[in-house]
Amino acid sequence: MSKITRATQALEKAGVRFTLHAYEYDPEAESIALQAAEALGVEPGRMLKTLMAEVDGKPVCAVVPSDAEVSMKKLASAFGAKAARMMRPADAERLTGYHVGGISPFGQKKRVPVAIEAAALGHAAVFLNGGQRGLQVELDPNDAVKVLGAIARPLTA
Repeated sequence: MSKITRATQALEKAGVRFTLHAYEYDPEAESIALQAAEALGVEPGRMLKTLMAEVDGKPVCAVVPSDAEVSMKKLASAFGAKAARMMRPADAERLTGYHVGGISPFGQKKRVPVAIEAAALGHAAVFLNGGQRGLQVELDPNDAVKVLGAIARPLTA
């Protein structure tokens, strides 16, 4: 498994300190992020999942804890929009340049607005997809916000 991805390159270019964690990816897992948390022995609230969505028809990225559901109403509100819906997997892959299960908020092919669950900022470190299946990056959530130009808002149901 390559440890160099567009995501890790973006973090290095931004001068952000991070730690890589590889794990055995299970394509049959019901929840990719929860499986990653279990495989790495990380509490689910620190393992964040990257979700691609659309608000009022425009693409956005939502980053929420692996054990939580994103609220479409809160996601729309975070971006000052009226409606939100999940993006189709094929559209998410085309937009980000990553495969489902390996979508990272860092180094996406097309940069889109990002919102991170505000509660995640209460952790000293969180885990986010490192740009390929079976690879996570551990970093300070405030660094993630800074690198992504993200907004931190309550996003979960």
